[in-house]
Amino acid sequence: MGEHIDTDGFAPLRIKRVVRETSDAVSLVLDVPRHCSGRFRYQAGQFLTLRVTVDGQELRRCYSMSSAPVEDELRITVKRDPGGLVSNWLNDTAAEGAELRAAPPEGRFLLRDNDSGIVAFAGGSGITPIMSLIRTALATSARPIRLFYANRGRDSVIFADDLARLVDGHADRLTVTQHFDEDGGVVTPAVVASVAAEAGDADYYICGPGPFMDTVESAVVSTGVPRERIHLERFQVAPVPADAMAPGGEVATEEVVIELDRKTTTAAYRAGNTLLQTARTAGLRAPSSCETGSCGTCMARIVAGSARMLNNDALDDDEVAEGWVLTCQTLPTSRTVHLVYE
Repeated sequence: MGEHIDTDGFAPLRIKRVVRETSDAVSLVLDVPRHCSGRFRYQAGQFLTLRVTVDGQELRRCYSMSSAPVEDELRITVKRDPGGLVSNWLNDTAAEGAELRAAPPEGRFLLRDNDSGIVAFAGGSGITPIMSLIRTALATSARPIRLFYANRGRDSVIFADDLARLVDGHADRLTVTQHFDEDGGVVTPAVVASVAAEAGDADYYICGPGPFMDTVESAVVSTGVPRERIHLERFQVAPVPADAMAPGGEVATEEVVIELDRKTTTAAYRAGNTLLQTARTAGLRAPSSCETGSCGTCMARIVAGSARMLNNDALDDDEVAEGWVLTCQTLPTSRTVHLVYE
């Protein structure tokens, strides 16, 4: 049976059940073959990378588990995205019995091993990994949990019934506040700060659209919450800002030396490319997954030269000090850069 696993780790998972959550979101319960069960054990907050072919084009996308490990079920939830090739294709065509190829679970948006309270801010489909975290924390700890869940309108709320049931069963520990843009406009820093002010010494989990996450993160930081207690999961790839291409005083990069799988490759550098894009252009199969700076799959160590990250939600300060970077988010800043995948 093992021959069904591809050389790059993707395995066939059959869709066991399709659950229509809202008019633009669907949950897929996936059946993991017995010989793959060990490789597909996951922690709350992690995601799967799917590889699908749409209109003859091979595409990879990451989707968080909305189930919790304690449920003994693997379920992802996919919201339709304007212009989203794969999310729209899955919403339109996913059917019971169909097969999807997936790489094993990854991600660092995980519950920390402590007894602190949990404050979660979810925007839209950002509820997906947070739902997994909440289910797990309720089942395995006594931690109090506050969820602030923002949507454009009431018909956009994913897991409305599930959340109501969780609140009914854990009214002493779980508080859910819903925010609807159609009622009072988008979430403001003042609203976020008021939620944080009531939470005390807690761990913060933030997931949703980029502008929502930026508002929440800066507001939480402004209340004095230490950054090590703030955990972020980004779904969207941020475009490289125009002023990040060649900030003043930086030397134009000419080449990137890449060590991968015990081979050394020297690649010419094209302005504006990340180190991951440079490796791919050189024909290398460099590790990657989310490509938003959240998972750490693409990390490599800079051993010569310099570079800078546009976004980092995966590496801690000690790792960065040792030269580790997320190659999907890193631009070189010296004439030559030497990186090693270990």
